[in-house]
Amino acid sequence: MNHDATERTDRQPRAVVVGGGLAGVTAALRLAEAGLGVTLLEGRPRLGGLVFSFRRGDLSVDNGQHVYLRCCTAYRWFLDRIDGARLAPLQDRLDVPVLDVGGPEGPRLGRIRRDALPVPLHLARGLAGYPHLSLAERASVGRAALALRKLDPADPALDGIDFATWLGRYGQSPRTVEALWDLIGVPTLNAPAAESSMGLAAMVFKTGLLSEPGAADIGWAHVPLGELHDTRAAKELDALGVRTVLRAKAERISRTDGGRWTVEVPGETLEADVVVLAVPQQETHGLLPEGALDDPDRLLDIGTAPILNLHVVYGRKVLKRPFFTALGSPVQWVFDRTGSSGLTGGGQYLAISQSAARDEIDEPVAALRAKYLPELERLLPAARGADVRDFFVTRERTATFAPAPGVGRLRPGARTRAPGLYLAGAWTATGWPATMEGAVRSGLSAAGAALSTLGRRHDHPLQEAA
Repeated sequence: MNHDATERTDRQPRAVVVGGGLAGVTAALRLAEAGLGVTLLEGRPRLGGLVFSFRRGDLSVDNGQHVYLRCCTAYRWFLDRIDGARLAPLQDRLDVPVLDVGGPEGPRLGRIRRDALPVPLHLARGLAGYPHLSLAERASVGRAALALRKLDPADPALDGIDFATWLGRYGQSPRTVEALWDLIGVPTLNAPAAESSMGLAAMVFKTGLLSEPGAADIGWAHVPLGELHDTRAAKELDALGVRTVLRAKAERISRTDGGRWTVEVPGETLEADVVVLAVPQQETHGLLPEGALDDPDRLLDIGTAPILNLHVVYGRKVLKRPFFTALGSPVQWVFDRTGSSGLTGGGQYLAISQSAARDEIDEPVAALRAKYLPELERLLPAARGADVRDFFVTRERTATFAPAPGVGRLRPGARTRAPGLYLAGAWTATGWPATMEGAVRSGLSAAGAALSTLGRRHDHPLQEAA
């Protein structure tokens, strides 16, 4: 009996997943569900990649504010899979407060919101009442939206032009770009319209705003991100028998004479039938064996873009809403993180998310404090005179891949030319920008490709996929 069990174990295909971010965790979950023996390697002391939490005194701090949309079906599947959906709920209906402090008449609040009408009428009433654009500008948005609906985001021609150029063709004024298109595009793409591939922009706006009425409803974690992407993910991996090794950085990957793979980490060499590389593009380039990609150096041409996050703890409540976004100010998006952080004592903790922050990513904390605290007082009158208990900064210098025109032709698919070796990560060819959704989709694709090659039956969890 024991001998038979040993033989079955010996025949069990083995997989090594390198990288414990959302892409790697997703791939490991799917491979283990299909019966493979999986080892997950992560160089950090935790899972979650660039979407994580840490402790600062009594606070639980997310490294940055992360949101998702109702159309993010892969990330929603992931939340369900780790029993975390209720901890990161969606809005009942899209509603984004937009505070403009740049006008001569003083601060003015508007909203980007939808109603229950069919696409594209679901946004018509909200757009008609949006005070930050003129009547002519609002009409021009409608014309551009109708043109967007006709585009195929996968058309290679769209990848070759920038979003701003396309918007200009459809009569979008600089104010319209600032007060609407970039208001949504910058945090989603991590680049302004002038630096964004039209293909990726079309994917964001067509899917998020023009696919179904509720597609752009916003969700975010009401608990620390580490509770979802580390604690709960690790629990599900453990339940499936995945061996998770933290503080273990892969140093070399090579083929054995028998056609399997070896993955070398300090103090150990692992053997596997399947290897999934779910690490950033530069690290992937360094690990790829010769011949795995036709032109591996193209990975080095995929640029990166930073995100800066400012964290302010006030001695009293200064913001009534869960979040808002700003115009006429360097401040982009502001979120109330008081509840999820565990802050006590009657204060309020705000997180300010600054995407495409290339000009500020290396500024000293003192300079950022001197710049942004007065801006927050300008946006939030209740912050004037409030005690600032803490001000600190988190920086992700390579937070996402840069969505520049032409990036689409650089992004590789999940399969490589080396049998048994697969790629995952938000930077691979998911069709999405660098989001949590793209990361999960890449893990699903890598695992699906591996299982298909092994002849293992598996159902793709997303309805629109085969």
